[in-house]
Amino acid sequence: MLTIVSNLWRRLMKITVLLLVVWFSSVLIFKFVPVPFSAVMVERQISAWININFSYVSRSEWVGEDHISPYVYLAVIAAEDQNFPYHWGFDLDAIERAYKHNMINKHSVRGASTISQQTVKNLWLWDGRSWLRKGIEAAMTPVMELMWSKKRILTVYLNIVEFGDGVFGVEEAAKKFFNKPASKLTMNEAALLVAVLPNPHRYSVKSPSLYVLKRQAWILNQMHLLGGKNFLKNNQLISQ
Repeated sequence: MLTIVSNLWRRLMKITVLLLVVWFSSVLIFKFVPVPFSAVMVERQISAWININFSYVSRSEWVGEDHISPYVYLAVIAAEDQNFPYHWGFDLDAIERAYKHNMINKHSVRGASTISQQTVKNLWLWDGRSWLRKGIEAAMTPVMELMWSKKRILTVYLNIVEFGDGVFGVEEAAKKFFNKPASKLTMNEAALLVAVLPNPHRYSVKSPSLYVLKRQAWILNQMHLLGGKNFLKNNQLISQ
């Protein structure tokens, strides 16, 4: 019995080491190479096939940082993670605020995931809530932060984030919803795109609800309060 347990343990350790090597290699590669697809894209596609939905296709089109409107960078920071340039993957103040909120409001759970954490989750992990996934995400995030620049994290995030049913990445979203490339998105369009990110299956860019329009207005105000493009330049998130 002990021999069987010992063999299983050794095999488990070998598998774990192999997975770590593969993941670490991908972190190195994606620091320079465009990301072809994400774990969430694969998950969505497999789920569609299982449900015999053969019309569903996970679509994305990679674009480099110079082909994304600065307004999109600014909008996603304003909406999702205003301390993004300053933290190392985790916003401790946001975590504390979310904890206090969730202790009082049991039926209105608030998250505190940074853009970095969301990038890790979307690119390498699975969707949904679980302590296992959050634990793995927490271990992987500082490594990515250490190896990638903030600009790279933002660029990868915007290329793989889901904006609608089967619509992944800002280039695909810009062409589908505004008939233009991501580089040409205006401030209002960028804010509207980002406004649906809390739940792109519930909220629509094409037919925005009152909530989405209010959120768009709030994001626009936050973009101005941050300082507009100067905020990005001062934190070296776009070229001068």
